[in-house]
Amino acid sequence: MIVEERQKIIAESVEGEVPGHKEMLSYGMGFFGVILVWTLVGTFLTFYYTDVAGISAGVVGTLMLVARLLDGVTDLGMGTLVDRTKSKHGKARPWILWMGIPFGISVVFLFAVPDIGSTGKIIYASITYILLILLYTSVSIPYKTLLGLMSQEPNKRSMLNIYTGIFTMLSTLLITILAEPVASAIGGTQGWTMVAGFCGLVIILTSFFAFRATTERAEVVSLDNPKTDIPLKITLKALFTNKYWLIITGYCVTAYTLNALLAGAGLYYTTYVFGNATIFSLIGFLLFLPTIIGFFFMAKLVKRFGKRNIALFVSILGIFGPLVKMIDPYSLVVFSAGTVIQGFGLLPIIMFLYAMINDTVEYGEWKHGIRTAGLVNSAASFGMKMGAGLGGALIGWSLAFGGYAGGLETQADSAMTVILALNIHIPLFLAIVQTILMWMYKLDEKYPQILADLQERNQ
Repeated sequence: MIVEERQKIIAESVEGEVPGHKEMLSYGMGFFGVILVWTLVGTFLTFYYTDVAGISAGVVGTLMLVARLLDGVTDLGMGTLVDRTKSKHGKARPWILWMGIPFGISVVFLFAVPDIGSTGKIIYASITYILLILLYTSVSIPYKTLLGLMSQEPNKRSMLNIYTGIFTMLSTLLITILAEPVASAIGGTQGWTMVAGFCGLVIILTSFFAFRATTERAEVVSLDNPKTDIPLKITLKALFTNKYWLIITGYCVTAYTLNALLAGAGLYYTTYVFGNATIFSLIGFLLFLPTIIGFFFMAKLVKRFGKRNIALFVSILGIFGPLVKMIDPYSLVVFSAGTVIQGFGLLPIIMFLYAMINDTVEYGEWKHGIRTAGLVNSAASFGMKMGAGLGGALIGWSLAFGGYAGGLETQADSAMTVILALNIHIPLFLAIVQTILMWMYKLDEKYPQILADLQERNQ
Protein backbone atom coordinates (compact mmCIF):
# COMPACT_ATOMS: atom_id res chain seq x y z
CA MET A 1 0.00 0.00 0.00
CA ILE A 2 1.49 3.36 -0.98
CA VAL A 3 2.08 6.13 1.55
CA GLU A 4 -0.83 8.31 0.39
CA GLU A 5 -3.37 5.48 0.77
CA ARG A 6 -2.09 4.56 4.22
CA GLN A 7 -2.30 8.14 5.42
CA LYS A 8 -5.83 8.49 4.02
CA ILE A 9 -6.98 5.47 6.03
CA ILE A 10 -5.42 6.91 9.21
CA ALA A 11 -6.98 10.32 8.63
CA GLU A 12 -10.41 8.75 8.31
CA SER A 13 -9.95 6.76 11.54
CA VAL A 14 -8.76 9.62 13.78
CA GLU A 15 -11.52 11.80 15.19
CA GLY A 16 -11.14 15.25 16.61
CA GLU A 17 -7.74 15.92 15.00
CA VAL A 18 -8.64 19.28 13.52
CA PRO A 19 -5.92 21.93 13.93
CA GLY A 20 -6.59 24.38 11.10
CA HIS A 21 -4.08 26.42 9.16
CA LYS A 22 -4.51 29.43 11.46
CA GLU A 23 -3.71 27.35 14.53
CA MET A 24 -0.75 25.66 12.83
CA LEU A 25 0.50 29.10 11.76
CA SER A 26 0.23 30.30 15.37
CA TYR A 27 2.20 27.30 16.59
CA GLY A 28 4.90 27.96 14.01
CA MET A 29 5.09 31.62 14.99
CA GLY A 30 5.58 30.56 18.60
CA PHE A 31 8.55 28.47 17.57
CA PHE A 32 10.03 31.49 15.78
CA GLY A 33 11.09 33.02 19.10
CA VAL A 34 12.47 29.76 20.50
CA ILE A 35 14.68 29.16 17.46
CA LEU A 36 15.73 32.81 17.37
CA VAL A 37 17.36 32.42 20.78
CA TRP A 38 18.66 28.89 20.04
CA THR A 39 20.37 30.12 16.85
CA LEU A 40 21.85 33.19 18.51
CA VAL A 41 23.34 31.10 21.30
CA GLY A 42 24.41 28.15 19.15
CA THR A 43 25.97 30.23 16.40
CA PHE A 44 27.54 33.21 18.13
CA LEU A 45 28.00 32.56 21.86
CA THR A 46 31.34 30.74 21.52
CA PHE A 47 32.71 33.53 19.31
CA TYR A 48 31.31 36.17 21.69
CA TYR A 49 32.98 34.51 24.68
CA THR A 50 36.40 34.08 23.01
CA ASP A 51 36.69 37.21 20.83
CA VAL A 52 34.50 39.79 22.61
CA ALA A 53 34.37 38.84 26.29
CA GLY A 54 37.95 37.52 26.24
CA ILE A 55 37.36 34.09 27.84
CA SER A 56 39.81 31.33 26.84
CA ALA A 57 38.62 28.79 24.24
CA GLY A 58 39.38 25.80 26.48
CA VAL A 59 37.24 27.16 29.31
CA VAL A 60 34.42 27.91 26.87
CA GLY A 61 34.51 24.36 25.49
CA THR A 62 34.29 22.84 28.96
CA LEU A 63 31.46 25.18 29.96
CA MET A 64 29.48 24.27 26.85
CA LEU A 65 29.66 20.54 27.51
CA VAL A 66 29.20 20.53 31.29
CA ALA A 67 26.23 22.90 31.17
CA ARG A 68 24.50 20.91 28.41
CA LEU A 69 24.98 17.58 30.22
CA LEU A 70 23.58 19.11 33.42
CA ASP A 71 20.67 20.44 31.43
CA GLY A 72 20.01 16.95 30.05
CA VAL A 73 19.01 15.79 33.51
CA THR A 74 16.56 18.65 33.82
CA ASP A 75 15.13 17.75 30.39
CA LEU A 76 13.89 14.45 31.77
CA GLY A 77 12.50 16.20 34.83
CA MET A 78 10.73 18.81 32.71
CA GLY A 79 9.21 16.16 30.47
CA THR A 80 7.86 14.29 33.48
CA LEU A 81 6.54 17.56 34.91
CA VAL A 82 4.69 18.34 31.68
CA ASP A 83 3.15 14.85 31.61
CA ARG A 84 1.91 15.29 35.20
CA THR A 85 0.67 18.86 34.79
CA LYS A 86 -3.08 19.27 35.28
CA SER A 87 -4.59 22.65 34.47
CA LYS A 88 -7.53 24.13 32.62
CA HIS A 89 -5.09 25.11 29.87
CA GLY A 90 -3.74 21.58 29.41
CA LYS A 91 -0.32 20.10 30.05
CA ALA A 92 2.12 21.91 27.76
CA ARG A 93 0.49 25.28 27.06
CA PRO A 94 0.67 26.66 30.64
CA TRP A 95 4.45 26.32 30.72
CA ILE A 96 4.75 28.29 27.50
CA LEU A 97 2.85 31.13 29.17
CA TRP A 98 4.64 30.96 32.53
CA MET A 99 8.25 30.72 31.34
CA GLY A 100 8.34 33.00 28.30
CA ILE A 101 9.22 36.20 30.21
CA PRO A 102 12.04 34.72 32.38
CA PHE A 103 13.52 33.07 29.30
CA GLY A 104 13.46 36.32 27.34
CA ILE A 105 15.22 38.20 30.14
CA SER A 106 17.90 35.53 30.60
CA VAL A 107 19.20 35.83 27.02
CA VAL A 108 19.98 39.51 27.62
CA PHE A 109 22.10 38.72 30.69
CA LEU A 110 23.91 36.00 28.73
CA PHE A 111 25.32 38.46 26.20
CA ALA A 112 26.24 41.11 28.79
CA VAL A 113 29.44 39.75 30.35
CA PRO A 114 30.91 42.57 32.50
CA ASP A 115 34.62 43.39 32.64
CA ILE A 116 35.26 41.96 36.12
CA GLY A 117 38.49 40.09 35.59
CA SER A 118 39.20 36.67 34.12
CA THR A 119 37.80 34.65 37.04
CA GLY A 120 34.79 36.92 37.41
CA LYS A 121 33.94 36.57 33.72
CA ILE A 122 34.10 32.78 33.91
CA ILE A 123 31.81 32.71 36.97
CA TYR A 124 29.35 35.15 35.39
CA ALA A 125 29.33 33.24 32.08
CA SER A 126 28.78 29.92 33.87
CA ILE A 127 25.85 31.17 35.94
CA THR A 128 24.07 33.00 33.12
CA TYR A 129 24.61 30.21 30.58
CA ILE A 130 23.32 27.49 32.88
CA LEU A 131 20.34 29.70 33.80
CA LEU A 132 19.51 30.30 30.15
CA ILE A 133 19.57 26.66 29.11
CA LEU A 134 17.45 25.68 32.13
CA LEU A 135 14.86 28.28 31.14
CA TYR A 136 15.17 27.20 27.51
CA THR A 137 14.23 23.69 28.65
CA SER A 138 11.18 24.98 30.49
CA VAL A 139 9.91 26.58 27.27
CA SER A 140 11.17 24.27 24.51
CA ILE A 141 10.00 20.96 26.02
CA PRO A 142 6.38 22.18 26.28
CA TYR A 143 6.58 23.55 22.72
CA LYS A 144 7.81 20.24 21.32
CA THR A 145 5.31 18.26 23.38
CA LEU A 146 2.48 20.50 22.21
CA LEU A 147 3.05 19.38 18.62
CA GLY A 148 2.14 15.81 19.60
CA LEU A 149 -0.82 17.00 21.67
CA MET A 150 -2.36 19.10 18.91
CA SER A 151 -2.83 16.12 16.56
CA GLN A 152 -2.14 12.40 16.21
CA GLU A 153 -2.99 12.31 12.51
CA PRO A 154 0.37 11.92 10.69
CA ASN A 155 -0.38 14.27 7.81
CA LYS A 156 -1.47 17.06 10.17
CA ARG A 157 1.56 16.39 12.34
CA SER A 158 3.84 16.61 9.32
CA MET A 159 2.16 19.85 8.28
CA LEU A 160 2.66 21.23 11.79
CA ASN A 161 6.35 20.39 11.52
CA ILE A 162 6.54 22.09 8.12
CA TYR A 163 4.90 25.23 9.53
CA THR A 164 7.45 25.05 12.33
CA GLY A 165 10.18 24.63 9.75
CA ILE A 166 9.14 27.76 7.89
CA PHE A 167 9.51 29.90 10.99
CA THR A 168 12.65 28.01 12.01
CA MET A 169 14.18 28.90 8.67
CA LEU A 170 13.10 32.54 8.91
CA SER A 171 14.42 33.02 12.44
CA THR A 172 17.65 31.17 11.67
CA LEU A 173 18.28 33.26 8.56
CA LEU A 174 17.44 36.48 10.41
CA ILE A 175 20.00 35.82 13.13
CA THR A 176 22.63 34.22 10.90
CA ILE A 177 22.61 37.06 8.36
CA LEU A 178 22.03 40.11 10.58
CA ALA A 179 23.33 39.38 14.10
CA GLU A 180 27.06 39.83 13.45
CA PRO A 181 26.77 42.92 11.20
CA VAL A 182 24.36 44.64 13.62
CA ALA A 183 26.43 43.77 16.69
CA SER A 184 29.62 44.95 14.98
CA ALA A 185 27.99 48.20 13.83
CA ILE A 186 26.96 49.02 17.42
CA GLY A 187 30.26 47.74 18.77
CA GLY A 188 31.64 45.50 21.52
CA THR A 189 29.57 43.86 24.22
CA GLN A 190 26.88 46.53 23.89
CA GLY A 191 26.20 45.46 20.30
CA TRP A 192 25.63 41.81 21.27
CA THR A 193 23.52 42.87 24.27
CA MET A 194 21.23 44.87 21.98
CA VAL A 195 20.86 41.92 19.59
CA ALA A 196 20.07 39.64 22.55
CA GLY A 197 17.51 42.16 23.84
CA PHE A 198 15.67 42.03 20.53
CA CYS A 199 15.58 38.22 20.67
CA GLY A 200 14.37 38.28 24.27
CA LEU A 201 11.47 40.58 23.41
CA VAL A 202 10.47 38.36 20.49
CA ILE A 203 10.37 35.18 22.60
CA ILE A 204 8.14 36.88 25.19
CA LEU A 205 5.65 38.00 22.54
CA THR A 206 5.59 34.79 20.51
CA SER A 207 5.20 32.61 23.61
CA PHE A 208 2.08 34.52 24.66
CA PHE A 209 0.69 34.38 21.13
CA ALA A 210 1.25 30.63 20.81
CA PHE A 211 -0.38 30.01 24.18
CA ARG A 212 -3.52 31.92 23.20
CA ALA A 213 -3.96 30.41 19.73
CA THR A 214 -3.35 26.65 20.19
CA THR A 215 -5.39 23.72 21.54
CA GLU A 216 -4.35 20.40 23.09
CA ARG A 217 -6.32 17.38 21.83
CA ALA A 218 -4.45 14.09 22.34
CA GLU A 219 -4.52 12.55 25.81
CA VAL A 220 -1.23 11.79 27.57
CA VAL A 221 -2.22 8.93 29.86
CA SER A 222 -1.94 5.21 30.44
CA LEU A 223 -4.46 3.26 28.40
CA ASP A 224 -4.93 0.70 31.14
CA ASN A 225 -5.34 3.19 33.99
CA PRO A 226 -6.13 6.58 32.49
CA LYS A 227 -6.56 8.59 35.69
CA THR A 228 -3.47 7.40 37.56
CA ASP A 229 0.01 8.88 37.28
CA ILE A 230 2.46 6.30 35.98
CA PRO A 231 5.52 5.72 38.24
CA LEU A 232 8.67 7.27 36.82
CA LYS A 233 10.48 3.92 36.94
CA ILE A 234 7.92 2.37 34.61
CA THR A 235 7.89 5.29 32.18
CA LEU A 236 11.68 5.32 31.98
CA LYS A 237 11.74 1.58 31.30
CA ALA A 238 9.20 2.06 28.53
CA LEU A 239 11.28 4.91 27.13
CA PHE A 240 14.58 3.05 26.97
CA THR A 241 13.01 -0.03 25.39
CA ASN A 242 11.51 2.11 22.61
CA LYS A 243 14.00 1.30 19.85
CA TYR A 244 12.82 4.02 17.50
CA TRP A 245 13.15 6.65 20.21
CA LEU A 246 16.72 5.41 20.81
CA ILE A 247 17.51 5.72 17.09
CA ILE A 248 15.98 9.17 16.70
CA THR A 249 17.72 10.38 19.88
CA GLY A 250 21.05 9.14 18.52
CA TYR A 251 20.21 11.02 15.34
CA CYS A 252 19.50 14.15 17.41
CA VAL A 253 22.91 13.94 19.09
CA THR A 254 24.71 13.51 15.77
CA ALA A 255 22.72 16.06 13.77
CA TYR A 256 22.95 18.77 16.41
CA THR A 257 26.66 18.19 16.90
CA LEU A 258 27.03 18.66 13.14
CA ASN A 259 24.78 21.71 13.17
CA ALA A 260 26.73 23.26 16.06
CA LEU A 261 29.98 22.82 14.15
CA LEU A 262 28.63 24.28 10.91
CA ALA A 263 27.20 27.28 12.77
CA GLY A 264 29.69 27.88 15.57
CA ALA A 265 32.90 27.11 13.68
CA GLY A 266 31.81 28.83 10.48
CA LEU A 267 32.46 32.32 11.83
CA TYR A 268 36.05 31.36 12.68
CA TYR A 269 36.46 30.01 9.12
CA THR A 270 35.28 33.18 7.39
CA THR A 271 37.27 35.35 9.79
CA TYR A 272 40.63 33.62 9.49
CA VAL A 273 40.54 31.61 6.24
CA PHE A 274 38.73 34.15 4.05
CA GLY A 275 39.80 37.14 6.15
CA ASN A 276 36.32 38.66 6.41
CA ALA A 277 33.84 37.88 9.20
CA THR A 278 30.90 39.37 7.30
CA ILE A 279 31.18 36.58 4.69
CA PHE A 280 29.61 34.36 7.35
CA SER A 281 26.25 35.97 6.54
CA LEU A 282 26.57 34.68 2.96
CA ILE A 283 27.66 31.21 4.10
CA GLY A 284 24.77 31.06 6.57
CA PHE A 285 22.31 31.95 3.83
CA LEU A 286 23.75 29.34 1.44
CA LEU A 287 23.55 26.68 4.15
CA PHE A 288 19.79 27.22 4.36
CA LEU A 289 19.18 27.73 0.65
CA PRO A 290 18.11 24.06 0.13
CA THR A 291 15.62 24.48 2.96
CA ILE A 292 14.15 27.61 1.35
CA ILE A 293 13.74 25.75 -1.94
CA GLY A 294 12.43 22.63 -0.22
CA PHE A 295 9.51 24.44 1.38
CA PHE A 296 7.84 24.85 -2.00
CA PHE A 297 7.75 21.09 -2.59
CA MET A 298 8.01 19.38 0.79
CA ALA A 299 4.32 19.00 1.68
CA LYS A 300 3.59 17.07 -1.54
CA LEU A 301 6.78 15.04 -1.27
CA VAL A 302 5.95 14.00 2.30
CA LYS A 303 2.51 12.80 1.24
CA ARG A 304 4.01 10.77 -1.59
CA PHE A 305 7.21 9.35 -0.09
CA GLY A 306 6.98 9.81 3.69
CA LYS A 307 9.18 11.72 6.13
CA ARG A 308 11.84 9.08 6.65
CA ASN A 309 12.50 8.37 2.98
CA ILE A 310 12.98 12.03 2.16
CA ALA A 311 15.14 12.54 5.25
CA LEU A 312 17.33 9.61 4.25
CA PHE A 313 17.75 10.87 0.68
CA VAL A 314 18.79 14.41 1.67
CA SER A 315 21.11 13.05 4.37
CA ILE A 316 22.95 11.02 1.73
CA LEU A 317 23.12 14.08 -0.50
CA GLY A 318 24.52 16.17 2.36
CA ILE A 319 27.57 13.89 2.65
CA PHE A 320 28.90 15.26 -0.64
CA GLY A 321 29.10 18.83 0.74
CA PRO A 322 32.33 18.35 2.74
CA LEU A 323 33.80 16.31 -0.12
CA VAL A 324 33.31 19.27 -2.47
CA LYS A 325 34.91 21.64 0.08
CA MET A 326 37.99 19.41 0.16
CA ILE A 327 38.68 20.20 -3.51
CA ASP A 328 39.95 23.67 -2.54
CA PRO A 329 39.25 24.74 1.07
CA TYR A 330 40.63 28.24 0.41
CA SER A 331 38.32 29.02 -2.52
CA LEU A 332 35.18 30.90 -1.55
CA VAL A 333 33.38 29.63 -4.66
CA VAL A 334 34.19 25.97 -3.93
CA PHE A 335 33.41 26.36 -0.24
CA SER A 336 30.09 28.03 -1.07
CA ALA A 337 29.11 25.23 -3.46
CA GLY A 338 29.93 22.63 -0.82
CA THR A 339 27.90 24.59 1.73
CA VAL A 340 24.79 24.51 -0.47
CA ILE A 341 25.09 20.75 -0.94
CA GLN A 342 25.75 20.25 2.77
CA GLY A 343 22.62 22.26 3.52
CA PHE A 344 20.45 19.40 2.26
CA GLY A 345 21.54 17.43 5.31
CA LEU A 346 19.88 20.05 7.53
CA LEU A 347 16.44 19.57 6.00
CA PRO A 348 15.37 16.75 8.40
CA ILE A 349 16.26 18.88 11.44
CA ILE A 350 14.08 21.75 10.31
CA MET A 351 11.19 19.96 8.60
CA PHE A 352 10.74 16.46 10.02
CA LEU A 353 12.55 15.91 13.29
CA TYR A 354 9.90 16.96 15.81
CA ALA A 355 7.19 15.05 13.95
CA MET A 356 9.39 11.94 13.86
CA ILE A 357 10.11 12.24 17.58
CA ASN A 358 6.40 12.46 18.35
CA ASP A 359 5.72 9.47 16.10
CA THR A 360 7.80 7.42 18.56
CA VAL A 361 5.26 8.38 21.24
CA GLU A 362 2.62 6.28 19.47
CA TYR A 363 5.08 3.42 19.06
CA GLY A 364 5.80 3.48 22.81
CA GLU A 365 2.09 3.61 23.61
CA TRP A 366 1.41 0.73 21.22
CA LYS A 367 4.23 -1.38 22.67
CA HIS A 368 3.82 -0.66 26.41
CA GLY A 369 0.32 0.82 26.84
CA ILE A 370 1.80 4.05 28.19
CA ARG A 371 1.70 7.42 26.43
CA THR A 372 4.27 9.89 27.80
CA ALA A 373 4.72 12.58 25.17
CA GLY A 374 6.48 14.99 27.52
CA LEU A 375 9.12 12.47 28.59
CA VAL A 376 9.76 11.34 25.01
CA ASN A 377 10.24 14.92 23.83
CA SER A 378 12.38 15.90 26.81
CA ALA A 379 14.63 12.86 26.40
CA ALA A 380 15.02 13.57 22.68
CA SER A 381 15.70 17.20 23.56
CA PHE A 382 18.48 15.96 25.82
CA GLY A 383 20.01 14.40 22.70
CA MET A 384 19.75 17.71 20.87
CA LYS A 385 21.34 19.62 23.73
CA MET A 386 24.06 17.04 24.23
CA GLY A 387 24.80 17.32 20.50
CA ALA A 388 24.91 21.11 20.71
CA GLY A 389 27.11 20.83 23.80
CA LEU A 390 29.47 18.38 22.12
CA GLY A 391 29.68 20.67 19.10
CA GLY A 392 30.49 23.67 21.26
CA ALA A 393 32.99 21.66 23.30
CA LEU A 394 34.70 20.36 20.16
CA ILE A 395 35.09 23.92 18.92
CA GLY A 396 36.49 25.25 22.19
CA TRP A 397 38.78 22.33 22.99
CA SER A 398 40.04 21.99 19.42
CA LEU A 399 40.83 25.69 19.17
CA ALA A 400 42.66 25.55 22.50
CA PHE A 401 44.60 22.48 21.34
CA GLY A 402 45.59 24.30 18.17
CA GLY A 403 46.84 27.33 20.09
CA TYR A 404 44.05 29.69 19.04
CA ALA A 405 44.18 33.18 20.58
CA GLY A 406 41.00 35.22 20.33
CA GLY A 407 41.12 38.69 18.83
CA LEU A 408 44.31 38.27 16.77
CA GLU A 409 44.34 39.18 13.08
CA THR A 410 46.21 35.99 12.16
CA GLN A 411 46.41 32.60 13.85
CA ALA A 412 49.14 29.96 14.12
CA ASP A 413 49.28 27.23 11.49
CA SER A 414 48.12 24.68 14.07
CA ALA A 415 45.06 26.78 14.84
CA MET A 416 44.28 27.11 11.13
CA THR A 417 44.50 23.32 10.73
CA VAL A 418 41.98 22.91 13.53
CA ILE A 419 39.62 25.47 11.95
CA LEU A 420 39.72 23.50 8.69
CA ALA A 421 38.99 20.22 10.50
CA LEU A 422 36.06 21.73 12.43
CA ASN A 423 34.45 22.95 9.21
CA ILE A 424 35.20 20.10 6.79
CA HIS A 425 36.62 16.83 8.11
CA ILE A 426 34.66 16.31 11.33
CA PRO A 427 31.36 17.34 9.65
CA LEU A 428 31.99 14.70 6.96
CA PHE A 429 32.25 11.95 9.58
CA LEU A 430 29.11 13.18 11.38
CA ALA A 431 27.13 13.37 8.12
CA ILE A 432 27.90 9.70 7.45
CA VAL A 433 26.79 8.66 10.96
CA GLN A 434 23.63 10.77 10.61
CA THR A 435 22.75 8.97 7.37
CA ILE A 436 23.26 5.51 8.91
CA LEU A 437 20.94 6.33 11.81
CA MET A 438 18.24 7.63 9.48
CA TRP A 439 18.49 4.42 7.45
CA MET A 440 17.84 2.46 10.68
CA TYR A 441 14.70 4.50 11.44
CA LYS A 442 11.91 2.50 9.77
CA LEU A 443 8.90 3.52 11.84
CA ASP A 444 7.06 5.21 8.96
CA GLU A 445 6.14 1.91 7.32
CA LYS A 446 4.79 0.52 10.61
CA TYR A 447 3.04 3.66 11.82
CA PRO A 448 -0.31 3.19 10.00
CA GLN A 449 -0.91 -0.20 11.61
CA ILE A 450 0.24 1.09 15.02
CA LEU A 451 -2.21 4.00 14.93
CA ALA A 452 -5.03 1.73 13.71
CA ASP A 453 -4.37 -0.63 16.64
CA LEU A 454 -4.40 2.28 19.09
CA GLN A 455 -7.69 3.55 17.70
CA GLU A 456 -9.18 0.08 18.12
CA ARG A 457 -8.01 -0.10 21.76
CA ASN A 458 -9.63 3.21 22.58
CA GLN A 459 -13.05 2.23 21.20
